[in-house]
Amino acid sequence: MFKQLRVLFRQVMHEGTDGGAVDTPSMHLAMASLLCEVSNADHSVDPREEQAKAHLLMMLLDIDENDATELLKEATAKSKASVSLYEFTTKLRELAPEQRYSLIEAMWEVAYADGVIDPLEEAVIRQVAELIYIDHSLFIKAKLAAQPPQ
Repeated sequence: MFKQLRVLFRQVMHEGTDGGAVDTPSMHLAMASLLCEVSNADHSVDPREEQAKAHLLMMLLDIDENDATELLKEATAKSKASVSLYEFTTKLRELAPEQRYSLIEAMWEVAYADGVIDPLEEAVIRQVAELIYIDHSLFIKAKLAAQPPQ
């Protein structure tokens, strides 16, 4: 019982995990916020990027469209209020390597959604990849995998 209370307390305090329990809502918000960081990096709002973010969240997190929309509203506000990417990436280091790779690939897909990779978008993705311990070779692999067919 005390272990369950400790896990609940840590989740409330946003300290992450204990004994394998993952603070899923916090992780989901961090992932959505990073997708927002990429789409906002070039200081322009593109409907294709907005649609890509919602679609990718539904795929990554296995949630429905309404949940994705609500999560993006919260993530957009959190992203605008943030001062660095570190607050989002510290939580995500606990993810499995495949999940971290999928996040980087999703970030590339958001960047490609408007047809133009802005250098600022690439810089955000590169920084996130480094902060969540993605090797450069996997960073490039994700970029190539997300690239739309020509």
